[in-house]
Amino acid sequence: MKTNKSFAKRLKVTRKGKILARRPGQNHFNAKESGRAQIKKGTTVDFHMTNKEKSRFLSGLR
Repeated sequence: MKTNKSFAKRLKVTRKGKILARRPGQNHFNAKESGRAQIKKGTTVDFHMTNKEKSRFLSGLR
């Protein structure tokens, strides 16, 4: 199977195989947030996938 590129571009695979993704829904409406909250929203979070999902969507990656 081919890698699903549109999905793979949203994820980052670390050296140890952990999958990281952006927090969903944090592109705008952040102007009234404190600076600390804005920075926290920009960080990545651990993205859990089953092995079946990994082989389906990320077959060409690591």
